Amino acid sequence: MTSHDGVPGRGSRAVVLGAGMAGMLTASVLSGRVDEVVVVDRDRMPQGAGPRQGLPQARHAHMLMSGGVRAIEALLPGTVDAWLAAGARRLAVTGDMVLLGPQGWFPRRPGPHFLISCTRDLLDAVVRERVLALPQVVLRDGTEAVELLGDLRRVAGVSVRDTDTGTVEDLEADLVVDASGRGSQSMRHLTRLGLPAVREETVDAGQVYATRLFRAPPGTEHFPLVSLQPDARSGGPGRIGVLLPVENGGWLVTVAGTRGAEPSRDHGEFEPFARSLRDPLLADLIACAEPLTDVHLTRSTANRRRRFERLPATPDGFIVLGDAFATFNPVYGQGLSVVAHGAVALDRALRERRAHAAGFARHVQRSVARATGSPWDLATGEDLNYPATIGKSPPPTARLLRGYTQRMMRAATGNQAVLRALTEVMTLSAPMTRLARPEVLLGVARGPGRDAQQGSTITAEELAVCGLDGRR
Repeated sequence: MTSHDGVPGRGSRAVVLGAGMAGMLTASVLSGRVDEVVVVDRDRMPQGAGPRQGLPQARHAHMLMSGGVRAIEALLPGTVDAWLAAGARRLAVTGDMVLLGPQGWFPRRPGPHFLISCTRDLLDAVVRERVLALPQVVLRDGTEAVELLGDLRRVAGVSVRDTDTGTVEDLEADLVVDASGRGSQSMRHLTRLGLPAVREETVDAGQVYATRLFRAPPGTEHFPLVSLQPDARSGGPGRIGVLLPVENGGWLVTVAGTRGAEPSRDHGEFEPFARSLRDPLLADLIACAEPLTDVHLTRSTANRRRRFERLPATPDGFIVLGDAFATFNPVYGQGLSVVAHGAVALDRALRERRAHAAGFARHVQRSVARATGSPWDLATGEDLNYPATIGKSPPPTARLLRGYTQRMMRAATGNQAVLRALTEVMTLSAPMTRLARPEVLLGVARGPGRDAQQGSTITAEELAVCGLDGRR
């Protein structure tokens, strides 16, 4: 049943495809607005913070920025406290970070922006537990979507198959949301209904990720995040390294390289690759830590955007969110926050109580596209700096943005106004227009000046606790 105002109403059912972060946040938005939210996923969900077969990228470092954290907290109050109680840390940006940016070291200054530091498995497990505790939400794991029910005018549900028995069942629904991630089959499902092919944009730097979990040395409970980024002006491939403090006294260390500088799965090459970065700090740190796992490798890192919002007609009752709509090179740490903002866009649309059902799905899809636009421009703009990147050349306005971003990165190493604006945008706490304020434009024009950060910001005390005093 659909209410007169065009949104799901009492007595209705919504089906969410995907039980990852996007799917669970979507279920939280729909709970309380429908009698039943059925979450469908082909994976069997782990008990607690465990790995999932369909989410191999979870082994790598994930950063949930404050803009995304605040969005999730608004949808699921108490989530931040639950993360912290489970062992996650709240790290200030840039106060709790040792960060070598493309144009130099960023100063460590306290501020209102932060990130949640833990494994992806823990991030998902806390949200999943909280959402599945909602009375309207039902999980159907071990179940895969086969095809959409309905026609060009309206999707009326989804046909699903039990992965163990092969039994097929039709789930009628007033709303179907595809939040099934990178492997989404929505383009194929819509083509079966008679819609034209969805246009897909891809920018692929060929980045390969290699990750290993270490046991941190004793006394490093308050150790900062360490991030060493490449300088795209070098004209060659880029190498990056991140040390993320995680729960249970772990350091999750991810190294990555674009096409032509890919890391290996060979554990004997992990530390040498880290030493090939622009600074040997990361290699020095892991040399004094105990490895707990093998090296895990991922090659699926392309930026990919599917332009569902540009279809000539969108059937009502069907929406695409999260990685099923747009995926980002994980190196920029914005993917999960973009997912959260997409869920907020759905929540906002439902709060507007649109007068008619017709056009509601299209309205939401366009809102999600707007929330995705700026992060897409930032991520692809950086990746297109590397000569071996595969992707369409950006328009002149995007090339101007790339040049401005590089100058801004340099100015942020010494100018507080520029650094403040940059952190607001990069944590998805403010729109891109924040970078065009007069004080920011003036700061970029002046550059970092004599206040530019000189050298690494890691402290002698932090080095000493790792047994590295005198080695840097």
